[in-house]
Amino acid sequence: MKNHRIEKLQDLPKVGRLLEDDRIAVLIENYPRSMVIDGIREFLDGMRERILEDDDAEGVPDVETFIDAFIDWAENAFKPGLKRAVNGMGIILHTGLGRAPFAKAAQDALMDAVANYCTLQIDAETGRRGDRYENVESLLKQITGAEAGLVVNNNAAATLLILNALAGGREVIVSRGELVEIGGSYRIPDVMKRSGARLVEVGTTNRTHLKDYKDAIRAETGLILRVHQSNYKIIGFTKIVPLDDLVHLAHESGIPLIDDLGSGALFDLSRWGLPKEPTAQESIRAGADVICFSGDKLLGGPQCGIIIGKKEYIDRIKQNQLTRALRVDKMTFAVLESTLRLFLDEKKLIQAHPVLGMLTESPESIKKRCQSLKRSLKAAIGDRGLMEIMRDVSEVGSGSLAAENIPTWGLSIHIVGWSAEELAKKLRLSNPPVFGRVKENRYILDCRTIRRDEFGLILQAFRSALKAERREKTAGISESDAGLAEKIIQEVREINEGQKTA
Repeated sequence: MKNHRIEKLQDLPKVGRLLEDDRIAVLIENYPRSMVIDGIREFLDGMRERILEDDDAEGVPDVETFIDAFIDWAENAFKPGLKRAVNGMGIILHTGLGRAPFAKAAQDALMDAVANYCTLQIDAETGRRGDRYENVESLLKQITGAEAGLVVNNNAAATLLILNALAGGREVIVSRGELVEIGGSYRIPDVMKRSGARLVEVGTTNRTHLKDYKDAIRAETGLILRVHQSNYKIIGFTKIVPLDDLVHLAHESGIPLIDDLGSGALFDLSRWGLPKEPTAQESIRAGADVICFSGDKLLGGPQCGIIIGKKEYIDRIKQNQLTRALRVDKMTFAVLESTLRLFLDEKKLIQAHPVLGMLTESPESIKKRCQSLKRSLKAAIGDRGLMEIMRDVSEVGSGSLAAENIPTWGLSIHIVGWSAEELAKKLRLSNPPVFGRVKENRYILDCRTIRRDEFGLILQAFRSALKAERREKTAGISESDAGLAEKIIQEVREINEGQKTA
């Protein structure tokens, strides 16, 4: 038995022999030589471990098979981890896929900022240090009617900064129905504790009255905080206090009212038949002292937290020591400024704003795109594929318009011999990856979030998956060899993931 293992070990290809192969030479031209050699050694180590641990392990694949498996892995492993993806899941603001795609004007501004020096924080007239918030602040004031504004790295940071600057060491009143938890275990009570403010809960989960707030106000009260429920809804026997009433109570008591809008909106979605979301402009008109919201959700810009409101409070926030720790860089400012400019021309907004365009596109238009995608895919999958255009629902995602489904059309695709989960995995591992959803044992591509210029990428993904299957068969690889090659790839991925985690 021991000799059998030794024979298998001796059959493993040598690193030097593999480096002589022309296909490996091409990899070395495109990637660092050390990276390629380390990858080969990891593959070999994975095979050695299997041979030493299992007497019944499959035989060693030949050099050609080994190189094929290694190149398949290397094409993905050696490329940057952050890469383009196709979103066929129908979730417009998919956190895992980077949320909002930027408008063309924002893309151009980003490239200009990163490729060159820029006027991030300099006064061109005097040549001295300037105000990095000036350009964006001016636009925020113009769009929302606020007296002042600033930007930090996300809305969680905005909430933390506001609480620390305006209520550090003091009490903050919040309705129990607004003590939200969103993705990544972000909880309002925990953020408040970190800010140095002390939480005072009022009301119940489903009903809070103005009297509850009034009874909680005392000398130690720093502010009243209203929090958008964001990613959930309470329906039925409920009661919330209107913003106007909260503002009046706060000002009557000599304390500020802070309105955390969560996703935030700078336009009335109900104009396009979508559920009404509170806008920043409405909050300003109601008299809220400070408002904060995300820049990368309904606004459709970069990840950031936007803070607007009355100048006396914004100035105090700007002077807080945490502001520097939470500030954003030139890339965020470039994209945000260009995105905000879109809101100055409502007639062109839908056409120029990708998120708003996807939110408001009619099901009929999406169905036509599904039909075009079906025709395009037919050539790639031939008789192996069964396709059906079907009604479905899209989601906004990222806690925006929680529990709201938007009618859409999707393309259901079945490849003979593959389950829906197998097809989903093969397309996710393509380059670039294609993400669809599996629903009731169907693989579906929702065309609401797929552009026509992405059809070629989807075709390429299907062709690559089918070609890989044919290559295994035509190369005469036995099922055991093919299985071993797949196991090798998986083992190397696990090794790499373990190293990244460490």
